[in-house]
Amino acid sequence: MSDAAQPTAAEVRAAAEAVKTALDRHLAAVERRSGEDDPAVYEAFNELAAAAETYDELLYDRYDEVTPFEIPGAEESLPPYTGPEEPNALSVLIRRDYAVVEPQRLLTQAQRIEAADDGIGSGTGASGTVHGALGLLFGEFEPDEIASRHKEFGLEEGDSTLWVTAADEAPEPGEWLQAPFEQADAQRVVCRFDVSAVFDDEIDDGVDELDADLDEDADEDEDEDLEPLDADR
Repeated sequence: MSDAAQPTAAEVRAAAEAVKTALDRHLAAVERRSGEDDPAVYEAFNELAAAAETYDELLYDRYDEVTPFEIPGAEESLPPYTGPEEPNALSVLIRRDYAVVEPQRLLTQAQRIEAADDGIGSGTGASGTVHGALGLLFGEFEPDEIASRHKEFGLEEGDSTLWVTAADEAPEPGEWLQAPFEQADAQRVVCRFDVSAVFDDEIDDGVDELDADLDEDADEDEDEDLEPLDADR
C-alpha cells in the first residue's frame, strides 16, 4: 500500500477508541442480559467484532502490526446477505452435537422416565436400548434443559450452531415439517453463533505461545544478569 493510501495515525486512534466504546457496550449488555439468547448481547457482540476488525485492519495498514486477539466475523463463514432489509418473519435453526460417553447413565435416566410414566421401570421397554433411551430423553425434556444437564444424561457436548434467518412472511402451519432444513438459505442469515472446542484450542495455543515467549525472554534476561565467574577467586 502506498503512503498516500495509508490511514492516518488519527484514524487508527479513532478506531481504537471505537473498540473501547464497543467493549464497554458489550459488557453492559452482558450485565443486563435477560436470558441466554438476549438479542441485545448478540447486537453488542457484532458491534464489538466489527470495531475490532476495523481497528485491526487500520493498525496493520498504518504500522504493519496486528492485535493479539481475533473475533470470528460473519463474513468469514457466510455469503453476502440478500434477504429483506425489514424482515416480517424469522426462523431460528439450531444444531447441537453430543457424544454418548456414559451409556449406562443414559439408560438409568431413561428407566426413571419410563417408570414415572407407567409405574413399571423394568428396563424391558424403550429404556432398555440406547436408541430407545435417547427417544425417551428428548421426548421428556426441552433441548435447552438437555444442553444444561447433558452430563447427567451421560452425554458430552460437541459443536453447536444457531442461525437466525430472515423471511418475507411466516410459513403456513405444517408447510416445512416434512423437510425442515431444506430451505435454510445462507444468504438470508441475519446472524449466527457458533460454539466449538476448536475456538478454545486456538486460544490455548495462543496462550501457550505467549507463555513460551515470556519464558524465553525471562531466560535471556537471567543470562544477561549473570556475571562471569572470576577463575582466580
